[in-house]
Amino acid sequence: MKLPKTIQETKDGLKKKQFSAVELVDSYLERIKKYNPELNAFITVSEEKAYEDAKRIGSSSLDRPLSGVVVAYKDLFLTKGIRTTAASSVLSDYRPSYSATVVKRLEEAGAICIGKTNCDAWAHGASGENSDFGVTKNPWNREYVPGGSSSGSAVSVAAALSLIATGTDTGGSIRQPASFCNVVGFKPTYGAVSRYGVVAMSSSLDSIGHFTRTVSDARTVFNITKGGDGLDATLSQAREHGKKNHFTIGIPKEYFADGLDSQVEEKILEAIEVYKKKGIKFKQVSLPMTKYAISIYYIIQPAEVSSNLGRYDAVRYGSGRSAFGQEAVRRIMLGTYVLSSGYYDAYYLKALKVRSKIITELDQTFKGVDALIAPVSPTGPFKLGEKVSDPLSMYLSDVYTVTGNIAGIPGISIPAGFTQQGLPIGFQLMGPRFSEETLFNLGEIYQSETDFHLMEPKI
Repeated sequence: MKLPKTIQETKDGLKKKQFSAVELVDSYLERIKKYNPELNAFITVSEEKAYEDAKRIGSSSLDRPLSGVVVAYKDLFLTKGIRTTAASSVLSDYRPSYSATVVKRLEEAGAICIGKTNCDAWAHGASGENSDFGVTKNPWNREYVPGGSSSGSAVSVAAALSLIATGTDTGGSIRQPASFCNVVGFKPTYGAVSRYGVVAMSSSLDSIGHFTRTVSDARTVFNITKGGDGLDATLSQAREHGKKNHFTIGIPKEYFADGLDSQVEEKILEAIEVYKKKGIKFKQVSLPMTKYAISIYYIIQPAEVSSNLGRYDAVRYGSGRSAFGQEAVRRIMLGTYVLSSGYYDAYYLKALKVRSKIITELDQTFKGVDALIAPVSPTGPFKLGEKVSDPLSMYLSDVYTVTGNIAGIPGISIPAGFTQQGLPIGFQLMGPRFSEETLFNLGEIYQSETDFHLMEPKI
């Protein structure tokens, strides 16, 4: 059967009896069995759970916002009774006794759990190559990376192995794989969506978001997952921004300088022209402090990683620390170093001060523009193995995305076309805290004029 591409198509098909929820699950599982052995998007396929969920969806329950929608969860999201590994051998057999808030909310909305997706172990990576369960491959060209760390989630949506998928974005881990796989990747304001029940990487940077085919679907999922749950003390009450009919988007000059691939820049300039034809105004802005973003990110993030991974001591659950992979060990050692006596003030405290300056600079900038447009990554997808032995080069893949996490602002990656090699390129929009509706509105304007998001890889 032809699988639906949007949430609304799924619900319409069920209501018109064009297919049943069980038939949907049949089709997705058939594709997973056919394509996952090579793409390696899933660590665990929850076939039994999927059919249980599907059989509960009858004509009386089709009014729920996600009735019959198949979802895949990044394997950092706890799923009651279903293996949750964080893509690490440390948790290879862990089955949690409860589900994450996001998982519960999506299931209550009618979503069907199809499985748990591969990712860089503990979300440490930008390529999908750091998983203890093998690398994930880009469905547009299997010799290339799909991006990371939410690699499997992006691939599952791009390859129609699920309709939507969850992800975490600590320094770009939703937006970058979305750009590399030609799907929409949404990172909300820090504190807008509960982190409860999601394996922590860096607690002051982690944002809980998702992948979809359209911006409209991203909005739908966000409206279901957002809001307080009484379990995450960092949650903030979203402040509704007034509706606008006219927008001004800022172009940060520092993001269009040396180091940006010409094909990536070309696609963003084309996106700007699409917006201009719809009456959107643009202005040049300057963000000089953001040149320090990648440096302070790789001080703050490893420091928090070293603290969060300290709980895995094999006493309560999981394997011993000897099971940590090379990248986890690298970040634990770096984080422990910057927090140690004699270096805390020199590195960690100084990084926090610069973080505050970046936040202040962005706040001032957003007084004059509604959003910023920027590259997601300096290049398009790169070849498997190209940066594995060069961690510094790999870390620079996040150079345009980490600012959003440092400042806690929302961002969305939107498909913008393809390189000359046929590989996807996206652009990102970022806005002030709790400006999700502005980003959705701008994203929908762009997608109403383009069809890149409807294109699918020939796998």
